Amino acid sequence: MADALSREDRYAAAERLKDSGDLAAAVAALEAVVAEDPGYALAHSALAAWCTRLERHDDAVRHARLVCELEPNEPFSYTALSVACMRGGRIAEAEDALARSRMMQAPGR
Repeated sequence: MADALSREDRYAAAERLKDSGDLAAAVAALEAVVAEDPGYALAHSALAAWCTRLERHDDAVRHARLVCELEPNEPFSYTALSVACMRGGRIAEAEDALARSRMMQAPGR
């Protein structure tokens, strides 16, 4: 019996789908990955960006929030959440996320 593909291999396959222009299939492939491994922050990060491009804003924000939960000390996570919220019309939440990202990057923190 063949070994199952790793999450990284499945992520790479999803990226190839995206790069070939099939963004909807790429999102579906990554959604299957995070269904099995909900702690895979990189996949949630990609889903946030890709769902934004598909104008699936609620999904994008949900994935971006998960990245912030999984990587709470990573300023870029909050910047990405800000973008997802902004594109989805959630201006106050976008501003809050951006402020948190900037605070995390402030000198002397």
